[in-house]
Amino acid sequence: MINEKYIRVLYIDMASKKIRVEQRADLMPYLGGVGVATKLLDENMHPELDPLHPDQPIIFSIGAGTWVFPVLTKTVAMFVSPLTGELGESYAGGRLAMCLLLAGYDAVVISGKSEKPAGLRISNNNVEFVDNRAIWGLDSEATGSAIRERSVGGGKRSIIRIGPAGENKVAFASVCVDSFRHFGRLGLGAVMGSKNLKAVMVLGDRSIHIQNTKEYFKVYQSIYKKCTSTDMMAKYHDDGTPAGVLPLNASNSLPTLNLSTTNFEHAEAISGDTFAKKNLVRKVACTGCPVGCIHIGMFRREFDKGHEYEAISVPYDYELIFALGSFLGVKSSDEIIHLIDEVEETGVDAISAGVCLGWATEALEKGLINEEQTIVKLEWGNTENYLKAIRYLALAKNKFYRDLGRGSKYASSVYGGADFAMQFGGNEMPGYHTGYASVVGFSVAARHSHLDNGGYAIDQGLKQFEEEAVVDKIFFEEHDRCMTNSLGMCLFARKVYDHQTILDALNSIGHNLTDQDLVDIGKRTLRLKMQVKEKLGFSLKALRLPKRFFETTTMHGKVDEETVYRMINTYGDKIKDMMKEPDPLLDPVHKTAPVKVAKVAVKAE
Repeated sequence: MINEKYIRVLYIDMASKKIRVEQRADLMPYLGGVGVATKLLDENMHPELDPLHPDQPIIFSIGAGTWVFPVLTKTVAMFVSPLTGELGESYAGGRLAMCLLLAGYDAVVISGKSEKPAGLRISNNNVEFVDNRAIWGLDSEATGSAIRERSVGGGKRSIIRIGPAGENKVAFASVCVDSFRHFGRLGLGAVMGSKNLKAVMVLGDRSIHIQNTKEYFKVYQSIYKKCTSTDMMAKYHDDGTPAGVLPLNASNSLPTLNLSTTNFEHAEAISGDTFAKKNLVRKVACTGCPVGCIHIGMFRREFDKGHEYEAISVPYDYELIFALGSFLGVKSSDEIIHLIDEVEETGVDAISAGVCLGWATEALEKGLINEEQTIVKLEWGNTENYLKAIRYLALAKNKFYRDLGRGSKYASSVYGGADFAMQFGGNEMPGYHTGYASVVGFSVAARHSHLDNGGYAIDQGLKQFEEEAVVDKIFFEEHDRCMTNSLGMCLFARKVYDHQTILDALNSIGHNLTDQDLVDIGKRTLRLKMQVKEKLGFSLKALRLPKRFFETTTMHGKVDEETVYRMINTYGDKIKDMMKEPDPLLDPVHKTAPVKVAKVAVKAE
C-alpha cells in the first residue's frame, strides 16, 4: 500500500464464504503487480491438480504506482492456464486497478467453488457474496447491464464478468472488464466459470494521501507532459495500433490465411485508416490515462425485416483485426467489427478464437474434419459462418467445438494438422511473423505472448541479424518488463517510463530505490515465474513449434528451424545462469518477515 511497508492481500474462499485480510511485509521485495501476483500464485496453486480444479487460485494484483501516476492503469491476473496447463498471466485496464486501490487492497486471492452461480461485491473492509443464478447464461453485455441496474452505492465502481464461454469452460475464455477492456489471454474466464463465479464488482471510495506533494506533483507533471506533448504515445491516440496493418503487410509480416502467407491482398480495406474513416466514432481511455488509445468502432446490424437496424459499437485494435480479419480472409472493416461483437458477447479471447478457426478452416479444406463436425462450412472470408462458429465455440456445441475450445494444439492432436496449428507452447500466435526475434520471443516468453519481450519490435529495429545479440535483447526485455509490469504500467507507455522516470515516480511516493533495485526486481520476478512454470511441467527443451513458422516468409525472409532452436537453447542457458544469481533481499530475515492479519466484516447471502 502507498505510505505503508506492507502489501494488503484479501483472501476469498468461494466454497466456505470465508475471507481474511493479511498485511504482508514479506511481499514488499516484489514491489506490486506481476511480482506480487507471481509470489501469491506460487504460494496458493496446486501443481498436481487440473487447472480448473476448485482449489486452484485466481490472483488479482495492482501495481506499486497504480492510478497515482499517468498510464499506470493495469491489473494483472495470475492463474494456472487451462489452455497451456502452465503459467496463466493476463492484464486489463479500465477502472479495476483504481477501484481495488480505493477499496484498500493491493491483491485479491480467490479460491474454492460456489455451490451455485455467484458474484462478489468487494468494497472497503467488506465482501458480499451475491446470488447470480438469474444472470447465469447471459451474454457479456446483458450481464453487465443487469449488474449495473441492480447495484447501487457510492464511490468508484468496476465490474468484471464472463460470458457463455467462461461458463462452459472454454480454455481461452476471456473476462470483460468495464465493457471495453479484457483479461483476454490464457483462459481466466474458464477459471472463473469453474468456480461458478459469474462476476465481480469492486467499489472504492478511500482517499489516497501523498506525503511529499511537492516532489510528487513535479514528477507527475513531467510524466503527463511526456504522454500528451511529445510523440511518445501520439500514435496510440491517432489511428492506434491498427496503424500497423499496412506496414506489416508491406513487409511480409501480417499473418494471413492461417499463416499460409504474410501478405493480404485486401489489407487496405482493413487498415487503420479505413477503420478510422468508416467506423471510428469515439476514443476512450482507461482511468488514470490521458492518452485515449481505446478506439470504438460502429456498424449497423439488421435485426428484423423492414429496414430495422441497430448500431453496434465495439473496441477494435490491431490484434483483433489480424485474428478476425487477415487470418480468416475477412476483407471489410464492417465484417470484422461484427465478428468482434460476437467475440465480446460470448466471452472468448479474440486472438485464440481467430487462430483456432484458421486452423479449422484449413483442416476442413484438407479433409481432416468434415462439415458434420463443424456444423457450418468454414471457408476463408465467410463471415456469416464464422459468426456461427464463434457461438458454437462458446457453447461447446458438440465434441468438435469442445475439442477446438481447448485450443489449436489440443485440437490438432485429435484431428491432425499440428504443422499448421499456429501456437507457441499451446497459446495461439499473436499478429506478428516478423523474423527470428518474434518466433524465438514468443516461444521463450513466460506466457508465450508478444507483450512479454516484444520480439517483433526487435525484428523491426534490426539492421543486421546476430544470434547472440537478438537473444540478449529478448532476455533483457523479458526481465525488464517483469519490473515495469510490477508498476501496473500499460506497455504502450514503455518509452515514457525509462528507469530514471520510474525511480523518480516511486521515490516521490515513499520508496527508496536505485537502478540496481529495478533490475533485481525484474529478475526476482522472472526467476519466480520460471520456478512456477517448472512446477507446472513446462520445459523449453520439450518445446516444439509447428512447421509452418519455418515455411512462411517474414520481413527478414524465412527463418531457419535449426537456428531458432539453437537460439531457444541459448536463451535457456541465460535463464539457468540467472537462476543461480544470489538475491540479497530474499535472505531468511525477509522470508520470515512477520505477517499482520486484520479481520473484516463479511455479509454472506
